[in-house]
Amino acid sequence: MEWALHDPDHGAYGSGRLRVGPRGDFATSPSLGPAFGELLAPQLAEWLQALGPGPLALVETGPGEGDLARQLADALAIGWPGLASRLELVLVEPNGGMAARQQHRLAGAPLPVRWCDWQELAARPLRGVMLAHEVLDALAVERVVWDGALWRQQMVALEAAGGLGLEAGEPVSEGTLAQLAGLGLTGEGNAAGRPPGWCSELHPGLGPWLGAAVAGLAEGVLLVVDYALEAGRYYSPQRSYGTLMAYRGQQASPDPLRQPGHWDLTAHLCLESLQQAAAAAGWQGLGQCRQGQALLALGLAAALYDLQQPGRGDLADRLARREALLRLVDPAGLGEFRWIALGRGTAACAQTPRFLREPVG
Repeated sequence: MEWALHDPDHGAYGSGRLRVGPRGDFATSPSLGPAFGELLAPQLAEWLQALGPGPLALVETGPGEGDLARQLADALAIGWPGLASRLELVLVEPNGGMAARQQHRLAGAPLPVRWCDWQELAARPLRGVMLAHEVLDALAVERVVWDGALWRQQMVALEAAGGLGLEAGEPVSEGTLAQLAGLGLTGEGNAAGRPPGWCSELHPGLGPWLGAAVAGLAEGVLLVVDYALEAGRYYSPQRSYGTLMAYRGQQASPDPLRQPGHWDLTAHLCLESLQQAAAAAGWQGLGQCRQGQALLALGLAAALYDLQQPGRGDLADRLARREALLRLVDPAGLGEFRWIALGRGTAACAQTPRFLREPVG
């Protein structure tokens, strides 16, 4: 998965082959227009101001096409010019193909912009807010499969016909068995009632990623926005093939081995696994909710109402903005994303996030 996504020559992201947006391979909330960044900006401004005087940073990891970074830079410069005057935009992008597109998107941005890697951040940790928008779902997962007698690793195999397939490999380690037990995956018959062939994902990349993030942020807040399910739903006996999916050209495929390097690969997060890995890395949980709830608390309903008022611009533009706003909170789509806030330092952890504090409406 790591290779298929991030190889600099052949990887879907590493080569810059994938395109994000309604006309690309898949749409994200920022790619639908400026509304997402405009609604998120007040929350980020509140977190940044709580850190007090001095230089601050807005760090985005895996910034995609650069849409969200540009939206937030514009919104913060207009709405909070004093704060923006001591703020820099820092992008952590491991893929050269994507970084080139981000540089084009952020040309002329109202905030100073620089690109760096995790090692540079760890050497000089920043104070500010870090964003991980649809990043952790692209971390490489491990697959486990129950064969009726043992839990085994699921491996990629070269089939006789020359193609690639998924097959049961070696039995999992004792450490993995303990992890499976903690997730409720062992019990009656050693698989808690799951049939032979049942498989799902574990997330070994979460701990190292969250550790790198905490090393790069001396004080501040990390906001994770991604698809996440509680363990009871993620590892339900009825979810017999996990959550690993491939995406390309606005189409989804359950086959993760379809044209490797040409499709996006993504797997949902397990909420409890994320929370446990975050605590182990040194983050303090500040709360979580679904995106629909968060954006309504941050003013989406008022934005919809404003679009209905006469004299608010071209009708076609207003209808397009309305459609984008509704897509952001659609419970069958983007509205189901989880917003998970994690803090580091006294000031960052002193208050409940605005999107959990404000009434929805």
